[in-house]
Amino acid sequence: MPVSPDYRPEPRFFDLGADYADAVQAADFPQTILRFRNDRAAAEVGLEGLNQAEWIAAFGRFEPLPSQPGPIAMRYHGHQFRHYNPDLGDGRGFLAAQMRAQATSDRVASDSAQGRLLDLGTKGSGQTPWSRGGDGRLTLKGGVREVLAATMLEAQGVPTSRAFSLIETGEALERGDEPSPTRSAVLVRLSHSHVRFGTFQRAAYLGRKDQIEALIEHVRSLYHPNVAAGDAPGLLAAIVEASAKLTARWIAAGFVHGVLNTDNLNVTGESFDYGPWRFLPEYDPAFTAAYFDQTGLYAFARQPETVFWNLTQLAGCLKLVAEVEPLTDALNGFGPAYIRELRAAFLMRLGVLSLGEAADQRLVDTTLALLREGGAALRWEPLFFDWFGGFASSARALSGPRAKLYQGEAFDAFRFALMEHEPDRIERLEHPMFAAREPDEMLIDEVEAIWAAIADADDWAPFQAKLDRLEAARLAWGFTA
Repeated sequence: MPVSPDYRPEPRFFDLGADYADAVQAADFPQTILRFRNDRAAAEVGLEGLNQAEWIAAFGRFEPLPSQPGPIAMRYHGHQFRHYNPDLGDGRGFLAAQMRAQATSDRVASDSAQGRLLDLGTKGSGQTPWSRGGDGRLTLKGGVREVLAATMLEAQGVPTSRAFSLIETGEALERGDEPSPTRSAVLVRLSHSHVRFGTFQRAAYLGRKDQIEALIEHVRSLYHPNVAAGDAPGLLAAIVEASAKLTARWIAAGFVHGVLNTDNLNVTGESFDYGPWRFLPEYDPAFTAAYFDQTGLYAFARQPETVFWNLTQLAGCLKLVAEVEPLTDALNGFGPAYIRELRAAFLMRLGVLSLGEAADQRLVDTTLALLREGGAALRWEPLFFDWFGGFASSARALSGPRAKLYQGEAFDAFRFALMEHEPDRIERLEHPMFAAREPDEMLIDEVEAIWAAIADADDWAPFQAKLDRLEAARLAWGFTA
């Protein structure tokens, strides 16, 4: 297989051994129709040179990439809606490969010279020992939705896995929560790590202190190398910081993950595994993404609380090897870290520089107050679009489609707070995207319309057009995760 010199295999999770994963095989699909490939992500790991047949062989039939030992289904447990489930694990996916990213990539510039360790993980690749009677498959609609979510979040500067490949597989799937039979697919994602909080939970559940120690060293050395060897509280503190940043970026993006179980949070603070996600149409703290979240446990404004609760479960696992007090101190760092990261995330989304804690917090508070007052007429995403670059965008905002909303007491407070802050990289406003009257949003009606074109007429043009616009937005915003 013609990989480039930038392909640097390093299958490190496989080194942990049989206690952590099971060797598996991908399903034999009746068809393999390539629907999406992420060439930019592929270039980061030296796989951009694969032609279509080679790509399908690697990510539709899962012929092992060079120097990769073959797929493994990872073992883990988890709290699902705060009920412990010891019968989890990769039930419709596996870890296919691990490799180092190019050190010159903009996504790894702040990491070590050797580049970040990245995973290729699957979704819908067939049954495993952890399928629990499921078919191990993914609906094509689910795959399309994950591509859209990951692409939008990356454009908004949220730490996220990236959709790497989507291949339609030609099976008719029966599902109870959408019209059936429905089309099938296999997705591959590129992620910094698939080691979940639930990976530690399984070891703790089994009382395996040795496994906890092995996981600590694995995670510390590969993902948080600034933590000293054997320092479990230090590792927890690093994961707390990364999780606080992720949560703050979700909030600033108006994003609702939908299923924040402990098996859906990982040790690098990177969002992944997108199911019933939604973006806010308007400011609504109680907004939920999943129809089955009837109590609002994972509602928009409860996501910080939920992430903290999940971190406490991770801390509980580390009690097998560390004292409670330093673990508690590490956990208590979440609140201050989240507030700090939330201020930074709002400033990033508004395209302005920090002026200090008090002024920055005032801008966050007045932005939320204006969104609350504006409701459905203002919407979440357009506010950040209209006022990106701070007061430098006042003429654009006050002549745009929401001009009549920018008046009154709440707006005056927001405008005063915004005027205090200088623009950050004001040249970004020269991008053609900011000449548009409306930003690209990702609301459910558009997502359903994109899917309807595919389902009804096999028309992929709206899907591709959306991805093209999101790539333009990524370049215009200039955010980094």
